[in-house]
Amino acid sequence: MPVTICLHFETHCLAGNLNRQYSVSMEAGVEKKRVISPKSKKRGRRNREIPRKEVPLSDDIEDISFSKDETLQIRASLLEWYDENQRDLPWRRISSGFDERDKRGYAVWVSEVMLQQTRVSTVIDYFKRWMNKWPTLHHLAQASLEEVNEMWAGLGYYRRVRFLLQGAKEVVEEGGSFPETVSELRKIKGIGEYTAGAIASIAFNKAVPVVDGNVVRVISRLKAISANPKDAATVKSFWKLAGQLVDPCRPGDFNQALMELGATLCSLSNPGCAACPISAQCHALSLSRQNELVHVSDYPTKVVKAKQRHEFSAVSVVEILDCQEMMGPQSSSKYILVKRPDEGLLASLWEFPSILLEKEADLDSRRKAIDNFLQSSFNLDLKESTRIVSREDIGECVHVFSHIRLKMYVELLVLHPKGNRSIDYKKLDKESITWKYVDGKNLGSMGLTSGVRKVYTMVQKHKQTEQATIPERRRKTAVRR
Repeated sequence: MPVTICLHFETHCLAGNLNRQYSVSMEAGVEKKRVISPKSKKRGRRNREIPRKEVPLSDDIEDISFSKDETLQIRASLLEWYDENQRDLPWRRISSGFDERDKRGYAVWVSEVMLQQTRVSTVIDYFKRWMNKWPTLHHLAQASLEEVNEMWAGLGYYRRVRFLLQGAKEVVEEGGSFPETVSELRKIKGIGEYTAGAIASIAFNKAVPVVDGNVVRVISRLKAISANPKDAATVKSFWKLAGQLVDPCRPGDFNQALMELGATLCSLSNPGCAACPISAQCHALSLSRQNELVHVSDYPTKVVKAKQRHEFSAVSVVEILDCQEMMGPQSSSKYILVKRPDEGLLASLWEFPSILLEKEADLDSRRKAIDNFLQSSFNLDLKESTRIVSREDIGECVHVFSHIRLKMYVELLVLHPKGNRSIDYKKLDKESITWKYVDGKNLGSMGLTSGVRKVYTMVQKHKQTEQATIPERRRKTAVRR
């Protein structure tokens, strides 16, 4: 017995040259279309919510596609919703006029790189500060890695900003004109398929798709795709489906609308299906209404994340009193910061002296490891060249990277150089490091990574607690006397 599904909707080309109503039916797997007369418009709107019967999907994800009418309806509904509900974000306010094309491309690039693995609410202030300091690609190309790292501090995934700076330099060296096509953009260091699609469509109105986590979630629910979203073949199919949907007249707005829907209504665990503009096309919602054991949030399929690696480090916040190299009324206390290697995790960023441990270690073992590090790196002998004013175990804290859970044991080591000695850097051919003294006031305002800032905050709280207890100790001593 043939199964008939009716879906009524309006569709229009976004250029404004077509405005018709259609009824799409599936009878025994054959799609039929007819124009609905104006008289039947009101009656047909009742069936606009959800098809009452699910159309079986092919077992092969490569065979799944959007029909022409389905595509037109999704475009129209989603763009109408976006026009009314889009968030007011600073990178969307930059003019897309012909004279501003390069600036628009640059702004989209910066925003997209910042938004990777980071919440929009966090990115807004970073974006404003960045564009204020480096308003064009040419300004950024003149910056140093240390400058951009400091501006980026707190956003994490610092490899992104290194590639952003390197890419800016490449574009300027090639003539300074911002690439507009996906193929040209992909040649720039750090620009992958997603970022290239975002820049080309949003900044330059190229009809190309984008696929990020939000887009995967929306499309997987529209088509009830249960395949592993991380599998290469599945990813390829998501790009194909996104390419079918992208609107040729407003590609940038459509791509942003698709991502906006995934970031707001079509959320990971609590989708707002009642307010979704394309719920009528959502196969996952249809299935959930037919079977109470099926939920929209079942799509996309959850992929087990790789287990985080546990690491341990001993961190010594070394404070130098009366540093001989930094004389003056404000120079009574300096901290030592060490620059990380130019490659690897947190490359070229500044941190307190620290050393990785093979496993969890007791206090004595940690101090021995730190002492050896200070001796080999700074020629700093805690017994011969300095007097230890205080050495306190501050505590421990955990900092989580995407693939590493780092447990840091923190100590505050306050030193005073003996006699006229100063701390000298001992150059080692294979293990040379870069380090510097930083005044306490400047340290607080530096662009520190979130992990280093956690450590510094612990030290500051400890000092405040110690200072608060000193008067109380003195009062108790006076009473005893």
